[in-house]
Amino acid sequence: MSTLPSEGTSPGTVPGVIPELFRELFDDAAVFPPGNLPVAEAVPAHRVHRAAWYAEAVGPFLCGAGRLGELATAVAAAQGQGGTAAAGDGPFRVGLVLPGGSTELAPALAAAAPFALAGVELATRDAAEAVAALDRLLPPDVPAAVELPRELLRGDDLDAVLDVLVDSPYRAKFRTGGLVAEAFPDEDELAAFLTGCARRGLPYKCTAGLHNAVRHTDRETGFEHHGFLNVLLAAQETDRAAAAAVLAERDGAVLAKAVRALTDRQVTVIRNSFTAFGTCSIAEPLGDLAALGLLSSPSPLHQEDR
Repeated sequence: MSTLPSEGTSPGTVPGVIPELFRELFDDAAVFPPGNLPVAEAVPAHRVHRAAWYAEAVGPFLCGAGRLGELATAVAAAQGQGGTAAAGDGPFRVGLVLPGGSTELAPALAAAAPFALAGVELATRDAAEAVAALDRLLPPDVPAAVELPRELLRGDDLDAVLDVLVDSPYRAKFRTGGLVAEAFPDEDELAAFLTGCARRGLPYKCTAGLHNAVRHTDRETGFEHHGFLNVLLAAQETDRAAAAAVLAERDGAVLAKAVRALTDRQVTVIRNSFTAFGTCSIAEPLGDLAALGLLSSPSPLHQEDR
């Protein structure tokens, strides 16, 4: 059970106010591994998030193309129930996750018509082909991110991919974890991606393994998890070694102090770079921020970890 304390410890926090650094940072990936929450449960939970005091921190509901029919049924059921879960909730915002590449794009866009489409995340092995498909099919007001396998994002290949994306209107997407140890990039690999994007002014999102604020070793799995505060602070670096050092920091107090010292301009630079990440838990990252004194809630939040 994750709980946000009712009072923060930082003198700069205001209860119920989400700092600019964390606004719309947490995309709701509750139905994806390792959470795997059933869609019928994830939808009302997301509506609660969107009506809560911390709603400004929460991004869209992420869903794969193959589950859009199930999602439509769950959304209709949740809307029919009404009540407090629906309070303050507007159109159901969905981020489409398309691991099958460009062939999924057209049918997924058609199936997503009942929703407010907040974005598309397209996995591919060919960045130029993905950009061409998005240019051809994506509505002009819908943002998109292009994800390539990590083995194609190393050395000269990384530069080539980022050069393709920097000439497009689309973000990069980088996978920072998974269900096996090998799915987690080390500090140097992630730093290469972050600084490559920073030097080009290319925005990006991350996904998987980032639901805690500080870099740590998971006690159960032994996996080395990056912290989302580490990534936020490293996002302003253009030097690979400097970024890797920030990513390696395991002292939450050190990271929290660095966050408090950020200027408004630095926050803008960071969030123009690192736009969001997918997390199967909304309570965990918020709880970590509260524990570090970087967020203060007006009332406790209780939510099962996912």
